[in-house]
Amino acid sequence: MKTLRPAFTIIEILVSVIILSFAIIFVLKIHTDNREQIIYISERNKLSLQDSLYLSTNIMRYHKDNKTAYEILEKFFKIKEFESREILKKTSRDIFIPEEIIITPPPDQPGPSAIVNEIMLKDQHSSIYYRFKLESF
Repeated sequence: MKTLRPAFTIIEILVSVIILSFAIIFVLKIHTDNREQIIYISERNKLSLQDSLYLSTNIMRYHKDNKTAYEILEKFFKIKEFESREILKKTSRDIFIPEEIIITPPPDQPGPSAIVNEIMLKDQHSSIYYRFKLESF
């Protein structure tokens, strides 16, 4: 007579498959969430680089305007390449600049005062930048 070898029952195998499938689903959900965040962060980084084209010294005069990067940069640079000009013309932002904030030290303490300008660049991923100007004591 043959002796039976100990083996897993079908129920034990089904339970282990169910546990593994839940673990795989959980890992895939985390991966999907992280992927969406990585795509968002990489897009924000690309647009931050493009936003730097708008942060010139004369940006304060374009309140409530929609300007292309080419319109901002053409006063400072002569762009000869047609392809570069077209890329800059496709990049546009709505510019909004609220009233400046004046920060002064308390009356009984000496210190510098500052003027803070907020620059809002609105697009698919809006951005806010601040320009600080320190005044003398």
